[in-house]
Amino acid sequence: MGYAVFSTHDVVIKFLGADYSPFQILFFSVLLGFPFATLMLMSDNEMDTLRPKNPGWVTVRTVAGSITGAAAFYAFSVLPLAQVYAFIFAAPLLITVLSIPILGETVGVHRWAAVVLGLIGVLIVLRPGAEPLTLGHMAGLTAAAGSATVSVITRKIGKEERAAVLMLYPMMANFILMGLLQPFVYQPMPVEHLGLLAIMSLLGFCGGLCIIAAYRAADAAMIAPMQYSQIIWGAGFGFLVFSEVPDSFTWIGAAVIITAGLYVVIRESLGGRSINTPVLETRTRTGTASSPNIGAMLRARSERVLPGHEALAKDNEGQ
Repeated sequence: MGYAVFSTHDVVIKFLGADYSPFQILFFSVLLGFPFATLMLMSDNEMDTLRPKNPGWVTVRTVAGSITGAAAFYAFSVLPLAQVYAFIFAAPLLITVLSIPILGETVGVHRWAAVVLGLIGVLIVLRPGAEPLTLGHMAGLTAAAGSATVSVITRKIGKEERAAVLMLYPMMANFILMGLLQPFVYQPMPVEHLGLLAIMSLLGFCGGLCIIAAYRAADAAMIAPMQYSQIIWGAGFGFLVFSEVPDSFTWIGAAVIITAGLYVVIRESLGGRSINTPVLETRTRTGTASSPNIGAMLRARSERVLPGHEALAKDNEGQ
C-alpha cells in the first residue's frame, strides 16, 4: 500500500510537470511537507542539538538528496512512469557498488554479477544508438545514483546522527536552493494546483508511514522487494491517466533490473550477507522530498527504549 501511495504521489508530479518547472513543484512540495515533518519529529525524544556529528558526510548526503529530488521530479515530468521506475530500480545495485569505498564492503562475485546484470537491464531500457538519449533519461539515472549515495551514507552515519538531522537538512537545502530558482522558473498557480501540491505532500508523508509500519511488522527481506511493485502501479497509472503504453524494451529491461535487485536482496538475507547489509538497512525512497526518512525514524524509535528494557523490547519485537 505504501508504494501504491508513492506511485500516486508521482502521478501528481507528472500531471503538474506538464505546466510547471520541476524546481517549482519541488519547492512547494518541501514547503508544504514541513508540517508533516514536524509531526514526525514531535515523537523524537532525543535530547541533543541539530548540529551534525559528521558534518562532512551530512553535507554530501544533503547535496546528493537535493540533486536526487530535482532529477527525479524532472524525470517523472518528461518520461513514462514505468520507464522512470526502471531506472530507479537500479539504485540497490548502485548501493552495492558504493558500499565498497564508503562502507568498506567486500563485494563477492555473485553481487558483482548482479550489478552487471542490472547494468545490462538499464542498457536495454535506454537502447543506446537506437533511441536518442534525452535529458529525461539522464535525470532518471542521476536520481538512481543520488538515491544510492544517500542510502549508503545514511547507513554509514545513521547510528550517530539524530533522525531530525537526517530529515531536516535535506529539506532545508531543497527549500533554499529551489527557492533561489523561483524568480527564474515560477509560474502563477491556480488554487486547484496548489491543492494538488498539498495532496502530493500528504501522499509522500502517508507513504512513508506505511513503509515504516511495514518494516516494524515484518522482516526487511520481505519488505524490500515490495518496491518493485511500483512498476505495476506506474504502468497502470500511466495508461489510465496519461495514455502511456510501455514498450517491450522497457518491460524486458525492468524485468532484468528487478531480477538483479531481488538477487542482491535475497543473497543478503539468506546467505553471503555482508556486515553492513547496505540494501536492507537503508530505506530512503527516491524523489519524495516530503516523505519521512524511513531508516532514520525506525532507528529513532529503537533508540527510545529505556535502559534496562532492551530484553523486553526484543521479546516484544519477536512476538
